[in-house]
Amino acid sequence: MRRRVLLICCCAAWTLPVPAQTSDEQVYDLGPGVTPPRVIKQTPPQYPNGRGVRAVGSVLIGLIVSSKGLPREPHILKSLDKDLDQSAVEAVKEWRFAPAQKDGKAIAVRVSLQIEFHSM
Repeated sequence: MRRRVLLICCCAAWTLPVPAQTSDEQVYDLGPGVTPPRVIKQTPPQYPNGRGVRAVGSVLIGLIVSSKGLPREPHILKSLDKDLDQSAVEAVKEWRFAPAQKDGKAIAVRVSLQIEFHSM
């Protein structure tokens, strides 16, 4: 049986009424006037202990994409399996993005990524 992992980037805003300040840069929500970040390097999750996919479904990860296109503070919003969740978070830490833009300048934004695990 062959297994595959389908990675899908779904940029969706979290609900916060105003931009938040974390680290040394302002963090925005996606919305009018903000061009979302774009994935430019995607690393697939590694299967825990060399095993194949034990579950089929998706993991939803929330994170901040910095103005330099780096993932920050990835965390699980919707869990699938403890080991697969951790594998997905570790993979997302390796991802790189073309940063979001507002008024022609790179900005940090909150996004969520949905990573699908499928069995073939």
